[in-house]
Amino acid sequence: MKIGVCGIACEKCPRMVKGQCPAGPDGCVPRENKFCKICTCAFEKGKRLCFECEQFPCELTKTGPISYGYCTFLAGKD
Repeated sequence: MKIGVCGIACEKCPRMVKGQCPAGPDGCVPRENKFCKICTCAFEKGKRLCFECEQFPCELTKTGPISYGYCTFLAGKD
């Protein structure tokens, strides 16, 4: 199972399911990505997954695809 930078399983990502993933069949990896601000942010901070960041959850994670409430739960900030 591939996990995207945002933490969602690629196989469950709506874009991947529709065949519209901008990263193709490999899924999201940290890199400059005009379609995904989360990928770009992780790349700039040298993180593989956004929830590895000390600032997680942040304003950017409010944009989804994972619910912000779940992000705060994962971070122990609920």
